[in-house]
Amino acid sequence: VVRKDPALSERDIIEHSRKSLAGYKVPKHVYFRSELPKSNVGKILRKALREELGRA
Repeated sequence: VVRKDPALSERDIIEHSRKSLAGYKVPKHVYFRSELPKSNVGKILRKALREELGRA
């Protein structure tokens, strides 16, 4: 999660990840969202994210 930065791109994030993370941890895809689905207690609903991407 970052502040709104119109100059930030998927490629920038992946390149930064390659410098900072082990190869198997570098994301293959990056999705930009205005918000994440959360439960009533504030936890991110990972299942809802997977369903949105069709990976349930």
